[in-house]
Amino acid sequence: MVTIVQNGNKTLRKIAKEVPLSDITKPKMRKVLTDMNEALNSQYDGVAIAAPQIDVSLRIFVISGRVFDEDFVRGQGLNNRNKISKHPNLVFINPVIKKISKDKKLLPEGCLSVRPLYGKVRRATRVTVEAYNEKGKKFTIEASGLLAHAFQHEIDHL
Repeated sequence: MVTIVQNGNKTLRKIAKEVPLSDITKPKMRKVLTDMNEALNSQYDGVAIAAPQIDVSLRIFVISGRVFDEDFVRGQGLNNRNKISKHPNLVFINPVIKKISKDKKLLPEGCLSVRPLYGKVRRATRVTVEAYNEKGKKFTIEASGLLAHAFQHEIDHL
């Protein structure tokens, strides 16, 4: 099982390195993505994970497909336990925030690397992120609500 590092681990404080585009489809990167997905999927209450959280200093994060499920209830991890999502996890390699709303909202936030702490964090309510997927294809996604909050949190890890 892949270990999720906890607060105090040096990798969590480093600025993560960009992934060379030519490396995205290589076996080493597939291994990193497999490890990230395994770690995230093992956490019934996890919404997302960044590569530094598995002690890999690369600019990658993964959003759980569970956040797109109709019956997903944020903050009620037990309701999400043992449920297999109908949606795949989303991979973001070398993500960049392209747009961010001026309006902000205070929401409860936790982190898989700072267990069991939760706190309220003020974040933009809408963001647009540009990144590469696991096949090396560039994409742009706009988000609001929980997804926008998660994008900002994960990019902070990088």
